[in-house]
Amino acid sequence: MKIDVFNHIFPKPFFERLQQVIVNKGAVKRWLNIPFLYDLDVRFRKLEEFGPEYRQILSLSAPPIESINPDRGITLDLAKLANDSMAGLVRDHRDRFPGFIASLPLNLPEESVAELERAVTQLGAVGVQLFSNVNGLPLDEPRFRPLFEAANRLRCPILLHPARGAAFADYASEQKSKYEIWWTFGWPYETSVAMSRLVFAGYFDKLPTLKIITHHMGGMIPYFEGRVGYGWDQLGKRTSDVDYLSLLKSMKKRPVDYFKNFYADTALFGAAPATKCGFDFFGVDNVVFASDMPFEPAPGLYARETIKCVEALGLTKDQKDKIYSGNAEKLLKLKSVAARR
Repeated sequence: MKIDVFNHIFPKPFFERLQQVIVNKGAVKRWLNIPFLYDLDVRFRKLEEFGPEYRQILSLSAPPIESINPDRGITLDLAKLANDSMAGLVRDHRDRFPGFIASLPLNLPEESVAELERAVTQLGAVGVQLFSNVNGLPLDEPRFRPLFEAANRLRCPILLHPARGAAFADYASEQKSKYEIWWTFGWPYETSVAMSRLVFAGYFDKLPTLKIITHHMGGMIPYFEGRVGYGWDQLGKRTSDVDYLSLLKSMKKRPVDYFKNFYADTALFGAAPATKCGFDFFGVDNVVFASDMPFEPAPGLYARETIKCVEALGLTKDQKDKIYSGNAEKLLKLKSVAARR
């Protein structure tokens, strides 16, 4: 069995409402050209290629709900509609969709906690998707702390998705990013920064059972293990106006060891060396299978190429079973959720 932990969908009721309320109408044009996102018949036809043992955990596609419209009521209603719709898809097609990931209106932190509770306890959500920033705010802001505490209390894994747009310029002298650099390099950077902020904010010490799955194999972290390791062992020696040395001494472990608390998915678009690098960093117990469907040049490409990458790692059958399904079943508690239904 292969359980695709990080792929994306626009449930039809949500997509119809999204088109009515989104401020940036230009983004809709691309989504309309990806029917796999919102047309179940198209999705099911493509999934036949991978056989009945291939299953998808559903999560909402970007953009972040809080960025769709500044109206607070609209974002809350969108989150509820998304979660209700995905729960319905799981209920109706459990053989293909064993679970879904809750979405939240993160511009409303208090309401997000309540919606997370509802999604997990009433709808059966197996995780929650957070983006690497909330309309430019870092995730370690105190206003978001109750959300992490709720996810930890509910034993609800957080799926961390990067978020950055063209308005985030490549250079301070410019007004916008060129050549889609904001996506190609900006998203891995976003993921890495969000992970770092959570580490140095002490989240893994304060919430030791917290589970966070990073999209795209932990961004830049595995490749920069040397800088994250020996580099951050010297935290504070490059800074004169903040006492980072005391922070470093207060940490129970080396900074790099906290990064190994994260989980990572295989959604690297068929990059075999990067897959091996990430696997070596996070280890067999902390890697889950994901494809990032359907944002690929040709339908099914990412899943096919990702499977090739996993197969090329030279793993035992037991190790592959962990990556393809075992780790996801344990992390997302899929068997116990199915039993409750």
